[in-house]
Amino acid sequence: MDEPFLLGLTGSIGMGKSTVSHMFMEEGIPVFDADQVVHRLYSEGGDAVPLIGKHFPEAVVDGAVDRQQLGKYVVGNQVALKELEDIVHPLVSRERQKWLLQMQEEGGHSVLLLDIPLLFETAAEDMVDGVAVVSAPSEMQQARVLARPGMTEERLKSILARQMPNEEKCQRANFVINTGVSLEETKEHVRALLKGLRGRKGTAYNVHFAN
Repeated sequence: MDEPFLLGLTGSIGMGKSTVSHMFMEEGIPVFDADQVVHRLYSEGGDAVPLIGKHFPEAVVDGAVDRQQLGKYVVGNQVALKELEDIVHPLVSRERQKWLLQMQEEGGHSVLLLDIPLLFETAAEDMVDGVAVVSAPSEMQQARVLARPGMTEERLKSILARQMPNEEKCQRANFVINTGVSLEETKEHVRALLKGLRGRKGTAYNVHFAN
């Protein structure tokens, strides 16, 4: 039996990656959502809580990681950010491995989606068979992000400084999904992409994850 095609999905903040990820789910594609995994790791009882509490004590409130407090440590502090990444990335990798093994046990999946916000920044493209980048015009991106509660232009600039420029992501991607159009047009793009991928054999799963 052929291994599933591992598709990495990424995109800068405000580009609509979560919306596109949900579209893949609606098409029956299993999705590993790295953001959701981090949320669980930060929640009460999550494996990241004691480790983060050791390095950033005030970031743990009522037994869970308070992202706002954590941000006071790491925003603009590359050393602290590296410490945090050294804690979180291995935990996310472990959860990804468990998920992929679960998918292997289920069987019957021709395509699996790895939704990874910092895919290129963490060199995770080596773990997938192809990368799809979600993209939209910069003015649309900025309007979407600044509409979020508590978001400021300064904070947005700080987030974007950590992310690879959208133009570079699009150049490095195998596929670009446009969210600067109607939702239905974006859905059609997702369906067309899946139609092409379902007939392709993946190799990344066997190389990096299969036991």
